[in-house]
Amino acid sequence: MDDKNAPYHAHIYYRLDQRAAAEAIHLRLNELTQPGGVAPILFVGQLRDQKVGPHPIPQFEIHFTKEHLAAIVPLLEASGLTALVHPLTDDDLADHTSLAQWIGEPIELDLAPLDPPGMNKGVARFGKTDF
Repeated sequence: MDDKNAPYHAHIYYRLDQRAAAEAIHLRLNELTQPGGVAPILFVGQLRDQKVGPHPIPQFEIHFTKEHLAAIVPLLEASGLTALVHPLTDDDLADHTSLAQWIGEPIELDLAPLDPPGMNKGVARFGKTDF
């Protein structure tokens, strides 16, 4: 069964010389946390100007549900930045690899910090917090 409420993450990556573009899409995505937005977003994380977890370059994350995937992907594509969009399951490795969709040029992730299958800490923090 296709669950429209299934949790999703997107990680939006930027180089420091792209921070202005990252700030612009960050602001736009924050606006979508307000009721009545085109694609409601549950959470927008902080811009992280350094490596965090498996993400080797600056990024920030957003949380949303599957029903809004089709509306969010074009917004990310329009930003011109690279993004990793993935479901949030109990398999952190699969979420960031085989289940993931890249927008723009893929970035090689550091897979070592990912949680083992069945122990995805991202599930507990969905819609609440980032790293």
